[in-house]
Amino acid sequence: MERISEVLFGLIMVLTCTGTLSVATADRMQIRTMLIGALGCNLAWGIIDAGMFLMGRLHEQGRNILILRSIRESPQTARRAIANALPPILGSILPQEQLELIRKRLTESPDPSTYPILTKKDGIGAIAVCLLVFLSTFPVTIPFILFDDARFALRLSNLIAIAMLFICGYLIGHYAGLRKWIMGVSCVAIGSALVLVAIALGG
Repeated sequence: MERISEVLFGLIMVLTCTGTLSVATADRMQIRTMLIGALGCNLAWGIIDAGMFLMGRLHEQGRNILILRSIRESPQTARRAIANALPPILGSILPQEQLELIRKRLTESPDPSTYPILTKKDGIGAIAVCLLVFLSTFPVTIPFILFDDARFALRLSNLIAIAMLFICGYLIGHYAGLRKWIMGVSCVAIGSALVLVAIALGG
């Protein structure tokens, strides 16, 4: 869901750039400036997203370390700490015997790190997030590179963007257990509305 959301943000940002292009008066230089702006904007957003991904990983690791320490240092409250760490639907139905078994397994596990440490896998994940956001720009900008007719290129670009918005919404519906086609159409409508708002506010 997080990766799909990042693609959506990237699409909205590039649509904000293409939506301000006047095909009636635009020349090649203006189109080139728009493409550079759209790509640069999404590259910056990809770098920010990668940084947020790493911060999220540090938070997750730090939280796990604190939970494990609290379980080992306070056996009296260990079961409650384990239940709170689990998804609510699981924490509310697991019997005390299962929680106690989890507590024993955790106390037998190796000592946690003193502080959270980013791994090579985390770095690769951050690079992947950055590339995902950045590369989501290209399908929308390719028509402006391939075709000299700005009007045709803009229409084709918008069609590609609508298709990508629909696919993102469809996937959100799939993973969230919602009606996929309705979510796809809703994502197109919401994305288009956000683009219009951004353009109206000078974005």
